[in-house]
Amino acid sequence: MSFKEILESDVHEVFMNMDEFSDMHMVNGKEMAVQIDSNEQIEREKRMNQHIDGVYKNQKLMYAAASDFGKLPAQGIALTLDGKMYKVTDAISEGGIYSITIEANRGVGR
Repeated sequence: MSFKEILESDVHEVFMNMDEFSDMHMVNGKEMAVQIDSNEQIEREKRMNQHIDGVYKNQKLMYAAASDFGKLPAQGIALTLDGKMYKVTDAISEGGIYSITIEANRGVGR
């Protein structure tokens, strides 16, 4: 087995393993194993200003297997996560796993 084949098998068996790291979520109407990484998102938010005139951005960083998700989403397209609408702000393919940053604008007091 080649190194690339080992990495490919690790996507589901290790990184997206439901007993260890991932949870089931509905993404664009399809149920799949997803990781929501709150710690990394907090670090990213520290480096960026999130407040603009009474509106804040609800951001999430999610990881999904490329084989489950399909085509890498383009920046700016709509994505639904568990029935809530978000906009893709960044999407990167990382060796069979997509790292996708999504956001939704929320008004203060909502």
